Amino acid sequence: MKKQIRVLGFDDAPFEKHSRGKVPVIGVFFRGGDMLDGILATEVDIDGDDSTETLIKTINKSKFKPQLRAVFLDGIAFGGFNVIDIEELNKKTNVPIIVIIRKSPDVAEMKNLLKRLKMNDKIKILSKAGKVYDAGKIFVQIRGIDIDGAREIVKISSTHSYIPEALRVAHMIGHALKKGESRGRA
Repeated sequence: MKKQIRVLGFDDAPFEKHSRGKVPVIGVFFRGGDMLDGILATEVDIDGDDSTETLIKTINKSKFKPQLRAVFLDGIAFGGFNVIDIEELNKKTNVPIIVIIRKSPDVAEMKNLLKRLKMNDKIKILSKAGKVYDAGKIFVQIRGIDIDGAREIVKISSTHSYIPEALRVAHMIGHALKKGESRGRA
């Protein structure tokens, strides 16, 4: 696989827990892990159900989409519990999806929490995301790509940490947008 593949990483900005409204979502295009090519901005409802459709529209209307080889998501949900249907996202964009997870998730606990919050529809979406794979220092969930391909794209796209540069930069932009300054780690 060539080193300058075009990837897109999405992360949501910080928001106040238990708040209402929208949260900014930043998308950053990179060529591999070396060159920033573009930035997208959109927003989703906090604890809503519009993240999948919003990301589909945002990706599909981008001028970079024809060259896009993978989409990274920082976790399976934005804006709290606005859970992303990665199967639908892959199907409607025809781009491999790689969810980056920093720590081994307790999926059973997440499902129990959603049950307690009476968000049963989100449990189905979470279940569709499938297996969580150990990818070295991080964990991933994938659609439209096998685990070996996902590991290779993560490695190519990660130059300053174990997190792909597109996600690292999206995180810093989102934090600066809401807090006035980026945090040191993504």
